[in-house]
Amino acid sequence: MEYRELGKTGKQVSIIGLGCEFLDKKPYERVKEAIDTALDGDINILDVFMPGTEVRENIAKALGNRRKQVMIQGHCGATDINKQYDISRDMPTVKKYFEELLKLFGYIDFGMLFFVDSEQDYKDVFETEFASYLERLKKQGDIHHIGFSSHNPVTALKAIQTGLPEIMMFSVNPAFDMLPHSEYVFDHTDFGPELFRGIDPKRAELYKLCTQKQIGITVMKALGGGRLLSKEHSPYSKPMTVSQCIHYALSRPAVASVLLGGQTIAEVQESLHYLTASDEDKDYAEILSSVQSDFTGHCVYCNHCQPCPAEIDIATVTKYLDIAKLDTENIAPSIRSHYKSLAKGGNACTACGHCESRCPFGVPIIKNMEEANTLLS
Repeated sequence: MEYRELGKTGKQVSIIGLGCEFLDKKPYERVKEAIDTALDGDINILDVFMPGTEVRENIAKALGNRRKQVMIQGHCGATDINKQYDISRDMPTVKKYFEELLKLFGYIDFGMLFFVDSEQDYKDVFETEFASYLERLKKQGDIHHIGFSSHNPVTALKAIQTGLPEIMMFSVNPAFDMLPHSEYVFDHTDFGPELFRGIDPKRAELYKLCTQKQIGITVMKALGGGRLLSKEHSPYSKPMTVSQCIHYALSRPAVASVLLGGQTIAEVQESLHYLTASDEDKDYAEILSSVQSDFTGHCVYCNHCQPCPAEIDIATVTKYLDIAKLDTENIAPSIRSHYKSLAKGGNACTACGHCESRCPFGVPIIKNMEEANTLLS
């Protein structure tokens, strides 16, 4: 397993996590098998957003004395009134469900403000007792870090600017990333190529801001609800693989862990297969280039430019450059620090052109290396 630092939390999380949604309404034996497979594969982060009592009890029982091996992402505001998943902002209801979660697991590592998508969600969460409730729980030690979940980049940007969240759970996949932010992801049951005009600037800005502010991202919907794996429903010329979807998400700035649903041993193992997949199996650049969109000149961090004769990690240098360019007058010290910790920076570039001849999107890499050296060294 590989691990990444989750923003400024100081926690190291496995790059593959387990989303437990599909364990709902499954017998305990099935839940136990999935949890054991995940932990035996060194997965150390689970998302438990589901509000049902039975599934939460089954997960807690399956973890048993291995509870301390994992970090749990639990959501405040997820309820199941009338046995249906629902969102509540009613504080007595919110407290009832979240405190039941705390009793089962003892503490919650990442307490998430649930489903902050609209302007009204933002007001109901950040301008009421809702957010201050989680702040109190953090002071008491019942939760260790505060985060939020969202599918809307505009609302997410606003939430981050409050300074309260340390992490964000966000829907990340190439189909969603290229959907204009004015289009709501849940308004579409299919994704035709006519929707795509390249990576949405607001989503790109969100990923960069998260790195700048040290907000760690955990990923949901990496497979687009399975549509990206389907020849019939994919917006691309051919379906993606699970490994390609994971690799795309992990290449976005600030992403620490991709949480994939798994309800059987085989499904959890399929997610873990990413760790042994070849670079060719992970490569998503050809699929992105099949969309009728203009990516020319824009780095998608696909690593087609590698290997670099000077051994520069070109994609990582470019990520830090893109983030620095959000505000060149006030570059976050953490970005400079991360850049300087690289074995080779932009100043190592010999301008041989090997990278540019391999780039499928015509990115001016030599110029970018020069600019990174100027801004960040």
